[in-house]
Amino acid sequence: MARLLILHGPNLNLLGRREPAVYGSTTLAEIDEQLRRLGHELGHDVHCMQTNHEGQLIDWIQNARLDGFAGIVLNAGGLTHTSVSLRDALAAAELPTVEVHLSNIHAREDFRQKTVTGAVARGVITGFGPLSYQLGLRALSGLV
Repeated sequence: MARLLILHGPNLNLLGRREPAVYGSTTLAEIDEQLRRLGHELGHDVHCMQTNHEGQLIDWIQNARLDGFAGIVLNAGGLTHTSVSLRDALAAAELPTVEVHLSNIHAREDFRQKTVTGAVARGVITGFGPLSYQLGLRALSGLV
């Protein structure tokens, strides 16, 4: 049984209330519960964490291996498009990472179409709503 880390970035705590036409009506708590159940079905121990702070995400990523995690599913929110520091933390962690997005970032504003962090992820899943997370977890399960 591998320990897998699900990291949610800024503003994802507002899921279900924030721009439901873009992000849907499913709450973060509901997504986390779905992921824990799916992880159990796949034979993994899934831990979900959310923060609105870039430095906290970086700390969690840097400590992930020491904390016994075998891989990461990451939705960095808006930091996806801007954070070189987050990208560098992922590269240094040397853990398989799958980046996920609820909305299709390629069909949105120009600034959302580039993913800085995706360059160091094993893959990027975008545009399937909460299913993006489940697909990401399944992909990560096949990598660990």
